Amino acid sequence: MLGMSVDVGDRAPDFKMPTDDGDVSLKSLKGRNIVLYFYPKDDTPGCTKEACGFQDALPNFSKIDAEIIGISKDSPTRHQNFKKKYGLKFKLASDEDGAVCESYGVWKEKKNYGRSYMGIERSTFLIDGKGVIRKVWRKVKVNGHVDEVLEVAKAL
Repeated sequence: MLGMSVDVGDRAPDFKMPTDDGDVSLKSLKGRNIVLYFYPKDDTPGCTKEACGFQDALPNFSKIDAEIIGISKDSPTRHQNFKKKYGLKFKLASDEDGAVCESYGVWKEKKNYGRSYMGIERSTFLIDGKGVIRKVWRKVKVNGHVDEVLEVAKAL
């Protein structure tokens, strides 16, 4: 399954994951636009900046009926602590076994200081109310990303 990838126009792979306040599934969000963003780890500089960016823009995403869901391999308890620390009001889903990361093709080999390891490639998927992927951002750079996602989501 490693190396699987999804792209614009594909049906979004279904998922059901625990969050800090119950389970979330693609099926339960049918009819809503979804911003599914994958990030490496709670409470690290880039991930915190990205999460706070989505939080700041939450009212604008709510106006266009878009649900934001952050996904990492952190546990629901870690997500709960991260949300509390930064006042995050959207769902953070826990993909501890990595199945959802693999189904979206974001579990990648990464290199840092000459060392190779497997990890989540920062990526965002915009999914429409019918469950079809409308836009994919891979290897996301945090600066300006939330605004770009919002602009594309407004056009759905």
